[in-house]
Amino acid sequence: MQRMEALIPMLAHIALQRARWQALAISGKLVEARDGQLIESHADGTVLVIRSIAKPIAVAVGTKRFRARRASPL
Repeated sequence: MQRMEALIPMLAHIALQRARWQALAISGKLVEARDGQLIESHADGTVLVIRSIAKPIAVAVGTKRFRARRASPL
């Protein structure tokens, strides 16, 4: 079982690559976050930066994160 679980990251990587290729083949463009930027990639290889976004937050494995509660309206 551990051997099969060790394959999960590789299988996820392959699935992500296939989904990316399929999205580019169907619609000709793909919006993704890369290196702190929201970008639109086109099937012909051109890349358009839509805007800058916040850098990813590093979280240790097993850590639980919760959304901050909104202030209640008065």
